[in-house]
Amino acid sequence: MLLGAIAAAHAEPIRAHPDNHHYYLFRGKPTVLITSAEHYGAVMNRAFDYNAYLDALKSYGLNYTRIYPAAFIEPEGTFHPENTLAPKSEDLIQPWARSQTPGYRSGGNRFDLDHWDPAYFRRLKDFVAQADARGIVVEVCFFNAQNKGSWPMSPLYWKNNIQGEGRTDYNGVQTLKHPDVLRRQEGFVRRIVQEVNPFDNVILEICDEPTVYGTPKELAGPWIGHLVEVVNQTEMGLPKKHLLGQQMMGKIGGPGDFTANADVSVIVTQYVWETPDEQIGGMKALDQVYDRNKPIDLNETGYYPLSSWYQGDKAGDVRVEAWEFMAGGGSSFNNLNAVFTVRDPAGRAAENQPVLKTMQCLKQFIEGFDFLKMKPDRSFVVSGMPAGTYYRGMSERGQQYAFYHHHSKLKPYVYQVVPGDYEERLILDLPAGTYQADWVNPSTGAVVGTDMFTHAGGRRPISTPKHAVDMALRIKRPGRIK
Repeated sequence: MLLGAIAAAHAEPIRAHPDNHHYYLFRGKPTVLITSAEHYGAVMNRAFDYNAYLDALKSYGLNYTRIYPAAFIEPEGTFHPENTLAPKSEDLIQPWARSQTPGYRSGGNRFDLDHWDPAYFRRLKDFVAQADARGIVVEVCFFNAQNKGSWPMSPLYWKNNIQGEGRTDYNGVQTLKHPDVLRRQEGFVRRIVQEVNPFDNVILEICDEPTVYGTPKELAGPWIGHLVEVVNQTEMGLPKKHLLGQQMMGKIGGPGDFTANADVSVIVTQYVWETPDEQIGGMKALDQVYDRNKPIDLNETGYYPLSSWYQGDKAGDVRVEAWEFMAGGGSSFNNLNAVFTVRDPAGRAAENQPVLKTMQCLKQFIEGFDFLKMKPDRSFVVSGMPAGTYYRGMSERGQQYAFYHHHSKLKPYVYQVVPGDYEERLILDLPAGTYQADWVNPSTGAVVGTDMFTHAGGRRPISTPKHAVDMALRIKRPGRIK
């Protein structure tokens, strides 16, 4: 009943905005997607209360989450004891039905790859429907690269299904080398595409981290391209067409880069710049592939608040990455959040509140601009940014400007903020006109300084308020202030 009501109310899936393809059009409005979300197991982990989780996102005005629908399962205890992507055996639900034959890796019966489990698809569709009812977009990522821990957990691994299919090591899974595995992957993709087709709050994605565990890009690339075609062919016979993304891996223009592929509509990135395993980060993509004229999605960060990624001011590390990316022209940002668990699906732990609050403030900051008319631009800040400061901006020259800067160190996967007692004197270059400049605290969204001025054109000094890590600046013509 809920599915039918939502399908009738919203007639068009989220898509690139026709006036600026770097942003989205959703429910008739220009849209950016911003969130801090659980570890992709909301559907496959039957013990996870996704309604409480979605309510928590909505309460902060956040509008984005991501799932791995199936096939990639992490062993219990991976990363931390309450990882939602590592369910207990009795809580694991997959699209393939359980057989009558015992022997699944972590307990229970093996899977029968020739039969689907209707209960799984009811849960999948209800999750997407509940998200849609709350205005939340779901990124459905079909696969993650298998590794030595995850592959023996997958229903597609030969010991876990009664067909005995999937006799390959984990690096053979993301290739075209094994027809039995590929046939099951194709069937899985087709079925998921069919099941979510009625929904407008869905973005599809082929594979997360396809080569990080050793699969050669020369083999993974054709496999990804094949599945892109499977998605396209499936949707040709269905009423709705959805955006499709793929993560950038390796050299730009290489076999792991699908940003120029006409059938891939969203550029997917992870982390800040570029990781040792050649994942292209969000800031690098803004600098080097923005001209592809597609939304750029930073859909995974370090796993907050685990110490292997974050130390010291952990919420600050999350905040500066999100604000820099979105203030520099990003379309969507997802902070990977370990605080959402089966025991606490609403993420009520105290350490979660500053993260959710800053995401809310960031979304409000970007939505306070007519952002469709803006493009990445930091040249209007002529000088004043000291060495070691990271900063980005956007502008519609002479009309509106967004600027953000922070004091941090760049680590392989995340920023580490460097708190201090900072105050910068900037020199801006602005056309003649009357402007209002507001300094915004990124932690709270509060305006901590305002200056209304008439400028003759050219260079103009402006000083930041004192701050410990970061500060955002909003400049507008008075008539453009919302």
